[in-house]
Amino acid sequence: MQTLAVVLDRSDRRALGVQLADEIRRQVGNGRLPVGSRLPSSRALAGELGVARAVAERAYAQLVAEGWLEGRHGSGTFVAGGTGLAPRPRRRGSPAPAAPALVRLDTGTPWIDPRYADAWRRAWRDVGAARPPEGYDDPRGLPALRAELATRLARARGLDVEPDDVRVTAGTGDGLRHVLTALPPGPVGVEDPGYRSAAAVAGLAGRTVVDLPAEDPAGWDLRGLAAAYVTPAHQHPLGHTMPGHARVSLLAAARAAGTLVVEDDYDSEFRYDVAPVPALASLDREHVAYLGTASKTVAPSMRLGWLVAPPAVLDRVDRTREITHDAAAWPVQRAFLSLLREGYVDRVVRSARRRYAQRAERVAAALGPYGGVAGPIAGMYATIRLDEARAVRAHEAARAAGFDVPLLAGYGRSAGLHGLVVGFGGCTDQQLDAALGALTAALDRPDRA
Repeated sequence: MQTLAVVLDRSDRRALGVQLADEIRRQVGNGRLPVGSRLPSSRALAGELGVARAVAERAYAQLVAEGWLEGRHGSGTFVAGGTGLAPRPRRRGSPAPAAPALVRLDTGTPWIDPRYADAWRRAWRDVGAARPPEGYDDPRGLPALRAELATRLARARGLDVEPDDVRVTAGTGDGLRHVLTALPPGPVGVEDPGYRSAAAVAGLAGRTVVDLPAEDPAGWDLRGLAAAYVTPAHQHPLGHTMPGHARVSLLAAARAAGTLVVEDDYDSEFRYDVAPVPALASLDREHVAYLGTASKTVAPSMRLGWLVAPPAVLDRVDRTREITHDAAAWPVQRAFLSLLREGYVDRVVRSARRRYAQRAERVAAALGPYGGVAGPIAGMYATIRLDEARAVRAHEAARAAGFDVPLLAGYGRSAGLHGLVVGFGGCTDQQLDAALGALTAALDRPDRA
């Protein structure tokens, strides 16, 4: 049986089945899958890729219809002989060099000042010297870390909480999953366009996703929704801050409907113009669950976050985590505690805020003449509105130059908005300038008639 080396990108706007079909088609075309090769069963392939079996079945069915594959009753699925391709002999010697990876200008990769790298190393030395728990970790999180987080939330986000109000999670998605598990049945509202991972987590939790127009939060109807997921500090990906009147209207609608508002405090610490806006949860602790993360201040790979929620929700979360031994990794919690105590997080936030402000100005200056640039007032990306054809043209030109600049359409479901979302955290200044040069060159070309 031929193995399939396939990686599916869940941030890609193409459906997973389309990605899988494209990759198999490519491997047949370049000879990686020779004629006659037997492919894994749809069940086995789905298990390897971590997707639903229906994803693999749809990809196979599409390729059988196109003539790339053929199903043999009782035997399996094979690369069809009618593809016009002969089995290619394996190449001897060194393999051909792989194409250079694209530099992804995404919305979630932070810039970390390298001057503070020693603190990171000290944190892990501190972990090595500490004594780990004798049994399973406290599912609520390390008590000392929860105390530090409570102090930080009060100081930086206006949340008057005690350590017992805070739960440590394995990131924002993990926190959202726990909250949804603790809620009664019902659909979940998610901003549109919005954070794709939030919609995916809600779907995997068995919840129907209801689109909430991100440009009109004051007009949302929350009746019938178990929860409404929002990014009020810095709307993802449009970039605006939820106005005060919209916050009041949202909370009133939540109270009337019995809906829990889930606040993802995305990019809240990276405001350029004024002090960070207080968290939505500071206005109503009974109807808002608050999610924070270390991924934008330390590293996405740290997989650490925190949750503050109404007591009844926390009780149900605690009971579930106690049974399942579901807790953030102790070494990671201990390292983050060390980083907080020695002031590392505050230093990298201040440094990154200055760098992002500089880069945001360059992005706005370069792309502002071509369309409306949303903000940027905070965070590590800027969104520019364009018509669909120009957005796609600029996106493809950037890819040809070695940069992956996400399309705004990839963040939406029914909104129908188009443009580019230009991240500037996970790149160098030189890479950003090169990407902006490729984008502006494409946008300078006249539209085809």
